[in-house]
Amino acid sequence: MVIEATSNTQCYHCGLPIPAGVSFKVSIFNQQRAMCCHGCEAVAESIVANGLQDYYNYRTELPKTAEELVPDELRQLALYDHPEVQKSFVLNSAEQNRDIKEAALILEGITCAACIWLNERHLKQLKGVREVTFNYASQRARITWDEREIKLSQILAEIRKLGYHAHPFSAQQQDALRQKQRKADFRRLAVAGLTAGQVMMIAVALYAGKAQGLEPATAAILRWFSLVLSIPAMTYAAWPFYKSAWQGLTSGRLGMDVPITLGLFTGFLGSIWATLQGHGSVYFDTLTMLIFFLLATRYLERNAREKSIEAAENLLRLAPAMATRIEGDLQNIVPVVDLKIGDLILARPGETIAADGIVAEGESSADESLLTGESRPLAKFPGSIVYTGSINYQNPLVIKVTGIGENTMLAGISRLLDRAQSQKPLMAQTAEKVAAYFTYALLVVVAIVALVWWHLDPSRIVEIVLTVLVVSCPCALSLAAPAAFAAAGSHLIKHGVLLTRGHALETLAKVTHFVFDKTGTLTIGRPVLVQTITFGDASQEHCLEIAASLEQASEHPIAHSFLDHFSQAEKNQRLVTVTDRSNIAGQGLLGTIDGKRYAIGNVRLHSQLTAVHQLDVMTYPPGATVIWLSDQEQVLAAFVIADTLRPQAADLVKGLKDKALNVTMLSGDATEAVAHHAATLKINQWQAGMSPEQKLLALQTLQANGEIVAMVGDGINDAPVLAGAQVSIAMGSGTQMAQAAADVVLLTENLHEIEHAVVTSRFAMRIIRQNFIWAITYNLVALPFAAAGYLSPWMAAIGMSVSSLIVVLNALRLVNVETA
Repeated sequence: MVIEATSNTQCYHCGLPIPAGVSFKVSIFNQQRAMCCHGCEAVAESIVANGLQDYYNYRTELPKTAEELVPDELRQLALYDHPEVQKSFVLNSAEQNRDIKEAALILEGITCAACIWLNERHLKQLKGVREVTFNYASQRARITWDEREIKLSQILAEIRKLGYHAHPFSAQQQDALRQKQRKADFRRLAVAGLTAGQVMMIAVALYAGKAQGLEPATAAILRWFSLVLSIPAMTYAAWPFYKSAWQGLTSGRLGMDVPITLGLFTGFLGSIWATLQGHGSVYFDTLTMLIFFLLATRYLERNAREKSIEAAENLLRLAPAMATRIEGDLQNIVPVVDLKIGDLILARPGETIAADGIVAEGESSADESLLTGESRPLAKFPGSIVYTGSINYQNPLVIKVTGIGENTMLAGISRLLDRAQSQKPLMAQTAEKVAAYFTYALLVVVAIVALVWWHLDPSRIVEIVLTVLVVSCPCALSLAAPAAFAAAGSHLIKHGVLLTRGHALETLAKVTHFVFDKTGTLTIGRPVLVQTITFGDASQEHCLEIAASLEQASEHPIAHSFLDHFSQAEKNQRLVTVTDRSNIAGQGLLGTIDGKRYAIGNVRLHSQLTAVHQLDVMTYPPGATVIWLSDQEQVLAAFVIADTLRPQAADLVKGLKDKALNVTMLSGDATEAVAHHAATLKINQWQAGMSPEQKLLALQTLQANGEIVAMVGDGINDAPVLAGAQVSIAMGSGTQMAQAAADVVLLTENLHEIEHAVVTSRFAMRIIRQNFIWAITYNLVALPFAAAGYLSPWMAAIGMSVSSLIVVLNALRLVNVETA
């Protein structure tokens, strides 16, 4: 809004005189402040919008230069809006809308699940924020927003308003933050331990005082010493409990730190009162010991949790910071963030490949074990795909960059991990609800116990209430499921099995029926063209050129059997442009070349096929597939394509059957091919020539009969069926659509890991049940003893800490689970 300026009006933002004429105004501290120009107006509005208006209160003098016009905090946040800065950590998640962006952030200051809930609820209310997921285990957030409605700097500012700090995720920063947090935790633990040791020595004298003739005056002095010595533990060391409890109370969610804080305050205030009165029991020793045991347990639990996500974090550390870019005859070392799609980079022997790409020159082998779990180095030659983080072995490779930053396979794995760890399994959600209800019930029980003891023996109220609060804290119950799920996920990622949704592990343990696609799943998925049969006057080479031209944009494995027939140079020279291309799911595809319409696919796509064109099955190998090529007038050719089974397919099917699991094969391939492979694998239930809709219908029929189905597939046609199964597994070599629809992605080519995932999931469920039984039994047994006065507060402190530690250590057994 424009207002008239007087001769002596100064700009509220920069302090410069406002020229006679017009000025602008911004509401700051609920008052209209005059501005001298559009620049000051925009900056002031940005400061106010980001909640940083206190800048105007705390500045000691007006800025002298343009650089000083923006407070440091806001200027630093605004840097994250720059496209060049965002290039390394922001993903344009929707190809059709470049304004939809996604970023991974580290959150500092997260202490419990309530912190996650508070941040998530607040950010989801912001206009323009599309999706928010938090990973408590790694303290990482993934946020999707619309750039037209909100900026990343505004999101970061909103997080800071809540008292937390967020910045772009990097493995190095995450590790530094973790080390910083570990040191802070250790300092608090050391303070609590030293304090507890000193107070315990004084407590020994107080406990033995009457028997040893301790004078009342001396006892009073020792109590005051205990009070003073306990202050560091009760303030500095215990601060995380108070902070977490307060956040829980303000957000309406009572976590486990509420009864802990209540117990500490009850014991400390009661002990202060007894000290001031000069008689009664003091619990400074119990309180400091409780703080020490709690911090020690959480320190061990944090280390165990970090160990459980170490495998996932190691993936993110694989990407190097620098790359050798080839520019003409020059080789320049540049930051990876400066690379662009289409750049040529050099990977020397022993170096880590800096970006996803396609080998342009050279032949070598690459170690992708940390990415895929594949222990053997894989051969790389011109046309091969290489991934960020894999290690080049023998010879130099020139690589054409196809993906950098958030557009790499490595970043994709990270996003899937974040999605899996942010989605809580049903069992974990149940545990949280039980722990929350238990906390409310505990507070009611404490009130009843206090009332009873008020009538029985008022002098013991503080002791009994403190014991009940401590002994029944639901720490172990809250850790029972999350610790096990984290450990299992860490173990599986080392074996090349990536859980991408929270329910995957839990559902996989309940599976009764496995359904497999054939091509690219049980078979290698790289069919080889073994024979070409032409009809009429068309030559074999002409038919192959048409077929390869039609298939050149397809992701189906069969397409490669045609494309591999030509070298890269021949592809550029002989393959032609296809227009009006359309895919008929489960049948093949259509396209127009030089005005003529062609079709390539299975027998259902070709109405011209008659008995005249049927081939003698003796002329091609068992299990081979026939692909037909026709134009609008006649059938031109039949291509005989053979695929081979994966080496582990037979063992996988046998292993699943040995575990009392049913196995079915559903394929869109020809009956002869499916029957041959089913017989080889000893799969009795199979169907051939199926469209995606028919596969989904067959799947739903199994589910209607009470089966819990796991679907394993790889292709774009499998995406609907994968989405329809209770739990789905996509091959890592399959399409992105199949992986996006799947609950589990098999990064390795080793099918044995599917069976291993089943074993791990079943073991994980046993571990979780054991944890639940232990946690519930401990609370049910200990609570009556505490309420009846048979336990002292120090016993409760030890018991609660040991209970939590047992749960964590039991969960860590999953890290070394074996296949058998």
